[in-house]
Amino acid sequence: MSNLEIPVGLKELLQGYTVEVLRRKPPNLAEFAVQHFTLVLESQRKEQQSKKPSTNPEQKGVPFETDSNKPNKDDEEEEEKDSVSDILRSVAVCAEAYNPDDDKDDAEPQVVHPKTDQQRQRLQDACKDILLFKTLEKEQFSEILDAMFEVFVKPQEHIIDQGDDGDNFYVIEKGVYDIFVQKGGVSVCVGQYNNKGSFGELALMYNTPRAATIIATQEGALWALDRATFHRLIVKNNAKKRRVYEAFIECVPLLKSLELAERMKIVDVLGVRVFRDGECIITQGDRADCFYIVESGEVKIMIKTKTKTGQQNNTEVEVARCSRSQYFGELALVTNKPRAASVYAVGETKCLVMDIQAFERLLGPCMDIMKRNISQYEDQLVALFGHSDDLKH
Repeated sequence: MSNLEIPVGLKELLQGYTVEVLRRKPPNLAEFAVQHFTLVLESQRKEQQSKKPSTNPEQKGVPFETDSNKPNKDDEEEEEKDSVSDILRSVAVCAEAYNPDDDKDDAEPQVVHPKTDQQRQRLQDACKDILLFKTLEKEQFSEILDAMFEVFVKPQEHIIDQGDDGDNFYVIEKGVYDIFVQKGGVSVCVGQYNNKGSFGELALMYNTPRAATIIATQEGALWALDRATFHRLIVKNNAKKRRVYEAFIECVPLLKSLELAERMKIVDVLGVRVFRDGECIITQGDRADCFYIVESGEVKIMIKTKTKTGQQNNTEVEVARCSRSQYFGELALVTNKPRAASVYAVGETKCLVMDIQAFERLLGPCMDIMKRNISQYEDQLVALFGHSDDLKH
């Protein structure tokens, strides 16, 4: 046995796996090992691919596109749409293990950029729908507003460039910004931000180079948050939240079909809301903007009945209840229609909340399951009312 030589890289490979096990504490070590090493292998393959010669000697790390590997015309548009998502998945593999109990960042002085009342109001309006901010406590959000500073941009100005180190996270107040990614030695536009949204978080969250180039198409205004403040308030908040909720998320039946990395992304975007007994969580007829998972407590789903002439009255009938690890609010998001029912808390109820943008981006693989459940809802309505028009209209 003493003559056996340890293969190069084995120690580092096993150390990486051990760190992730200690950090995530998965219930099934064998299953987690398969997922972990699959991601490592995908990352290595992409790294090898990036080292192939390129058509332009100035473009380093871009694979040479031959006739044999060139995407066909039918698939090219779909591939371009997916390229940003592919980058998201690949950089997540490189994410550094982060210990939320490490408080070195807290020793850094709080950054404050003075603002007029008008500026702060504009900033609050720009940030009110930003997904990363929705899970923060009130004091944390206020500190972020203090630290952000205004950036004015000109047409064709590069806000960030693919491959650069990340310095700031940006929230859009106004302007149109094109998203470019290098594909086959060519810079391809894969999307656009139009007067709303945010960008630049990936490089800061995962300590990786910029995954895309963002170019302003017109004069615009941005609000920027520096790397240190972003890491201290947002990255640390997400790490703590993962520790609290990753075990719970694995117990949600709807999400069992997702890979571990996909479930962790869901944890990162979840907010938490507590409702009092009898409090209305969703109102029938309202526009849909959120999806809910019950963490504790219970909710009852109520639908307004109709008269014999088809007119809706104010009498509500209970059609279902949801308890721990069950979800609700997906119907209107899947059908793109107003809320088909009202939902009330039964006792004090705690829910995890995901907004519509994250729902559409992260829960695509679960759509078939949700559609099957919608069919079950329709069957319940038929049994209760003799029709299911409440869902269809």
